[in-house]
Amino acid sequence: MEKEDLLKDVPRLVGHIQEVLQKRSIGESLFPQGVLSSNEASAVLFLISWKCPDSSQTIDPCIVLNKRSKLVKQPGDLCFPGGAISHGFDSKLARFMRLPFFPLYRWPYWRKWQKDRPRQARRLSLLFATGIRESFEEMMLNPLGLRFLGPLPPQRLVMFRREIFPFVGWIQSQRHFFINREVEKIVHIPLRELLKKENYARYKLLFNLPGGSAKSGAYQYFPCFRHHSMTGTDVLWGATYRIIMVFLDLVFDFEAPQMERLNAVNGVIDETYYRNNS
Repeated sequence: MEKEDLLKDVPRLVGHIQEVLQKRSIGESLFPQGVLSSNEASAVLFLISWKCPDSSQTIDPCIVLNKRSKLVKQPGDLCFPGGAISHGFDSKLARFMRLPFFPLYRWPYWRKWQKDRPRQARRLSLLFATGIRESFEEMMLNPLGLRFLGPLPPQRLVMFRREIFPFVGWIQSQRHFFINREVEKIVHIPLRELLKKENYARYKLLFNLPGGSAKSGAYQYFPCFRHHSMTGTDVLWGATYRIIMVFLDLVFDFEAPQMERLNAVNGVIDETYYRNNS
């Protein structure tokens, strides 16, 4: 099925994503031993909605991201909602996720995971519960309106000691979100725009750090995606970019153009990027 046809057929798209992610996970140990007690583990929800708010198309699947506010580390970055495990609360919440009407119970592969790899299933459920809790806190995501589609391979943050475990979810009906202080705004990026190679660029970052830093005054290049909307242009890069590229490769067999051939977009990393301002 062609990419454009797939984007116009929600049931086929959802089923395709679900099947691809399950096949990708077979034989993989996505959640290593000790991950639940690690201080470096974070869970995020890779959220997809069937309709972008500013789109004229009846069906226009898009990825739903948060833009980080100035009150947290990495201000201005686009990211998935998520965060670190809260063991007491998330363990209880994980049990709810496995009950009828909740996302894991409705996932067609859940019972197979429980039977064939119970330890992986337990780790999945707790990390997924973490993503649900954090998404509710950051943007008031309704867990009952989320369809779980499967896990993606983890990604390690380059600039921070953090490993990210992404879980893909389809937002079935929710159109409005209520953000907390950690989020500047919600950003919807249409999948069709992510499949256009002309939207990709090189992110030329100047590291403007306090004296003594080995990186200070140096430039470094990263692959990025430019998202243009009515409110301006946002740059998608880093771990969130890499997670999305893995998803696009698996689901659409899409590969971003070689970074060396792309135009540069300038940016600056300074001490506020690493500092929590709260």
